[in-house]
Amino acid sequence: MRTSKVVGDYLKKVARVFFIILCLLFALFIMKYPLHVTASPLTWTVNDDALPAANFTKIQDAIDVASSDDIIFVYAGTYYENIVVNKSVTIIGEDRNFTIIDGAKNGTVVFIKANSVTMEGFTIRNSGAYPYVGVHVERYFFGNVISNNKIINNSEGISVYSSSDNVISNNIISNNSEGLAISFSINNVVSDNLVISNDNSGIYLYFSGGNTISGNTLQDNLGGVSAYFSSGNVISNNVISDNRDGLTIDLSSRQNLIYHNDFDNIYDVRTDPDLVNYWDYIGEGNYWSDYEGQDLNGDGIGDSPHNITENNRDNYPLMGMFSTFKIVLSTKTYIVTVVSNSTVTDFEFEIGEETGNKIISYNVLNANDSIGFSRVMIPLELMADPYFVLMDGSEIIPTLLNISSESAYLYFTYLIQNSTISIVSSRTMQLYFDLLAQYSALQESLNELNITFFDLLEDYSSLLVNYSRLLESFYALNASYQQHLLDYSLQMENIRSLLYIFAVAIAVFMVTTVYLSKFAHAKIPPRTETAEGG
Repeated sequence: MRTSKVVGDYLKKVARVFFIILCLLFALFIMKYPLHVTASPLTWTVNDDALPAANFTKIQDAIDVASSDDIIFVYAGTYYENIVVNKSVTIIGEDRNFTIIDGAKNGTVVFIKANSVTMEGFTIRNSGAYPYVGVHVERYFFGNVISNNKIINNSEGISVYSSSDNVISNNIISNNSEGLAISFSINNVVSDNLVISNDNSGIYLYFSGGNTISGNTLQDNLGGVSAYFSSGNVISNNVISDNRDGLTIDLSSRQNLIYHNDFDNIYDVRTDPDLVNYWDYIGEGNYWSDYEGQDLNGDGIGDSPHNITENNRDNYPLMGMFSTFKIVLSTKTYIVTVVSNSTVTDFEFEIGEETGNKIISYNVLNANDSIGFSRVMIPLELMADPYFVLMDGSEIIPTLLNISSESAYLYFTYLIQNSTISIVSSRTMQLYFDLLAQYSALQESLNELNITFFDLLEDYSSLLVNYSRLLESFYALNASYQQHLLDYSLQMENIRSLLYIFAVAIAVFMVTTVYLSKFAHAKIPPRTETAEGG
């Protein structure tokens, strides 16, 4: 018993030692290969006032503490700072009109030196003199978003240098020396910004390609868009008006695509006449305030090209201003475009609660005594034919242009100066027209069957007449055959009678001959010998 207890205690001690050794080895393994645990992004708050309470009073302090993917929320206030964003963070201002980052005329106000930074909801103002700017995206960094800000009173409003895939959208960029400068950069998107009252260019491209400049309003700048040594950019759907120079393209090779823009400037385009760029796309070009052509075929497109230079021309100039409207339905965004010589306002889309009808409506304002027109493009996936166009409740008959299999193009005119246009796609009427089409198809088939029936009936009548004629011919032929048969019978009867007479005659002749022969033999006397012979 004692020996068993000693052995058991010994085994327990060995097990403890072995367990301790395993724990030490596991600890060494963890030290050598640390485990990485992904924490949820944190939200840091900044407030330059006492209330509400926040983590920091300076934006830069929050940036220094934050980790990548964290959110920094900045309460309304004025922050006199020059901040450097060197982490992939999201910085959101409470209200872009009252959340102000002021550089106090010193240096760059916001310097972005990281990928995937989001900067939105601020007024960013008062940078130092050039080369300092309001917001600068440094070279080799990409994927940053600068949106919903006011960029005012800087040397350059926004500068993107040797960077790609950045998005600059929904900003107000005004009263800067240069609005937005993109240099040595590719594949950036500049969209839906209001770029006004800048001393030089609203948007400036330099040695940059593959960028998209779309949906911006550029007004009252020295130049709207300027491109130097830049090619392969798309400039579309911008309002470029009231500038001295609308669009300048110089020292830039071909393949810039410019379409769906509205040009109304002192000089709409300045370009080297030897350069060739593209000024229209899929049958639609730009609106030019000085275009003098006509639209005799009624489709909203000028019948003759708009000549810019000898080598540059818009083949399909628009007869009215181009507008784009976005409709979000079931998480999908649809684009509806309107070309009109009327002022288009208050665009709306709705679905009738009871009828399920889809309705696009907008107001049009015409100049006095002018005939207004609209050329409306509607995706068929959003609203299918048939369409009913109403002006203040009265129906207008539109022309459905045959352009695309994916979208409907409607063209219609009107005389009223200030009215509401409604375009209705009715599910009930669509079913009605489907049934009407089916009924028409059946009616057409029935008519074809009737035509075939009457053709067959006519053929039957012709066949019946021919049959009657054949039957008459048959009866006549049969009568003739019966007569011939009767004649044949009579002839045969006569022949038989003649044969009988002939046979009788032969028999009589033969009997007579036999009889006479016998009679003759009976009358001849017996022969006697003469004296000489006797």
